Amino acid sequence: MTIINLPQALPTPQIRASLLRRLRRRPVGLAALIFLAFVGLIAVIGPWVAPQDPNRAALDLVLSPASPAHLLGADSAGRDVLSRLLAATQVSIASALVALVTALLVGVIAGLLAGYYSGWFDAVSSWLTSLVMALPAMVVLLAARAVLGPSVWLAMVVFGILLSPAYFRLVYAAVTAIRHELYIDAARVSGLSDFRIISRHIPSVIRAPIIIQSAIIAGIAIAIQSGLEFLGLGDASVPTWGQMLNDAFTNIYKAPTLMLWPSLAISLTCIALTLLANAMRDELERTVITRRRSSKSSARRSRTAAPEPSDSDHETIVHPDDPFTETKPYSPLLTVQNLRVGYDQPDGSTLEVVRGVSLEVRKGEIHGLIGESGSGKTQTAFSVLGLLPAGGRVTGGTIDHLGTSLQGASERVYKDIRGRRIGYIPQEPMSNLDPSFKIGFQLVQPLRLNLGLSKKEATERALELLERVGIPNPKRTFDAYPFEVSGGMAQRVLIAGAVSTDPDLIIADEPTTALDVTVQAEVLDLLRDLQQERGMAMLLVTHNFGVVADLCDRVTVMQNGVFVEQGPVRTILNHPSHPYTQSLLSAILDEGPARPSLGASPIGGRS
Repeated sequence: MTIINLPQALPTPQIRASLLRRLRRRPVGLAALIFLAFVGLIAVIGPWVAPQDPNRAALDLVLSPASPAHLLGADSAGRDVLSRLLAATQVSIASALVALVTALLVGVIAGLLAGYYSGWFDAVSSWLTSLVMALPAMVVLLAARAVLGPSVWLAMVVFGILLSPAYFRLVYAAVTAIRHELYIDAARVSGLSDFRIISRHIPSVIRAPIIIQSAIIAGIAIAIQSGLEFLGLGDASVPTWGQMLNDAFTNIYKAPTLMLWPSLAISLTCIALTLLANAMRDELERTVITRRRSSKSSARRSRTAAPEPSDSDHETIVHPDDPFTETKPYSPLLTVQNLRVGYDQPDGSTLEVVRGVSLEVRKGEIHGLIGESGSGKTQTAFSVLGLLPAGGRVTGGTIDHLGTSLQGASERVYKDIRGRRIGYIPQEPMSNLDPSFKIGFQLVQPLRLNLGLSKKEATERALELLERVGIPNPKRTFDAYPFEVSGGMAQRVLIAGAVSTDPDLIIADEPTTALDVTVQAEVLDLLRDLQQERGMAMLLVTHNFGVVADLCDRVTVMQNGVFVEQGPVRTILNHPSHPYTQSLLSAILDEGPARPSLGASPIGGRS
């Protein structure tokens, strides 16, 4: 045994019933939907079913009243009002859709990128959003008309850009709230790229508010477009509801009924969109299942704020391999040397939470990393995975995995590591599965990405893995959502996902903490069997010496961000040398005397 003095250095899941089917229970929403479907149908077929040419003028029909030949009468140029109303529906709805799609593309994409990546793009896009919101929309549209000409389509593109901050702020707030959720980290560990996470996992969370916002924005776009045409700023050769309203207002005393038809079209469409948005909001809110917040994130934040003792208070005890115990061949798979992890503080300083940790994980062995809560063991594991929370970074030391340097590595490097060569089993299973997708999808996607399997091959492999990890009905679990299975079942699913790509190393972060005692034993047996079958190495993060004794070959003991003792499990358990290790072992209650009752002295009397 040698004694070494350390150097100075630590998405709302939705029930997948059809939204249309659920809207049937809301008469107001159903009526609005039916009316909008009718308006959409007229917008598609209107010009072809119009009884007359909407632009054909006739002097003898100027302001003529309704008749069998002209059911709604004629306007100031003798044009058939019904024909113009049908043709104007297509233009008015299509131009509103142009503004809506423009706002969606600009606002949603910018909000996704700014919320997910943060940094300089967040600062620039937020500044531009504030600038656009400060601009008076009508004045900008009038200026655009002077520059671009009387084109309703170009005007709606400009208006869509002015509307985009509504989507940007909505999406940015939603993405910022979930970007550090554990299931997002789990998707990154499984090898999914940022593009896949942004395009598949995050949209499921923002989909509902975007749908509701779109209904409201569409109504605003119709109103503004009609307003511009009413002011005479549009193309006179293109019939629109606003242009019809302008002509009717000019002749309101001669033919007051002309005001009725475009006014009804505009107002009823906008009202229907608002009512539909409210109905969808109420229905989606009623069926959303609130995701449990991970207490792990709070624990990480609290650890970064806690003061740490100085390094001089610690010494590290490293035991040689036990000659009486069969050990794994000395072939290091993961080597961590003098690792230091720090968090940037508001005052510009750096608070180190891991200070000088060194360890080796050998091929085929299970290496335990043990310590009390806040000792830095999870921070060490996350440093290997490149998943430190915001503000955290590796400030010193090296992390080597089979010749690949991982300290400060880019996402390009980790893309070939996470999910392929290093797997991850998290502590809280329910928080690490995306509640918006079926379990089967979340198993198949990494298999297709990392191993290049077809959908059929990946599905068959996923079902085999679910059966191997002890799930009684693999197909039923494959087709279930995470909230439909128990915690123990979810942990088995995550174990299946972690080993699915046959990685060299598995990092298991307290994989049994959130489970019942009986389920813990089953999961530990499963981990041992899978490790032996596949010859994987495992870095097991835990605070339970019983788990270490049951599974591990070697163990590293951590306290306050440094490792204090390291060696074979048999040596550490039978002959602990460091006082902290001794205190951890003495805290184990198994086969020990019962603690005295509250207020009782050690010999049973009252104090």
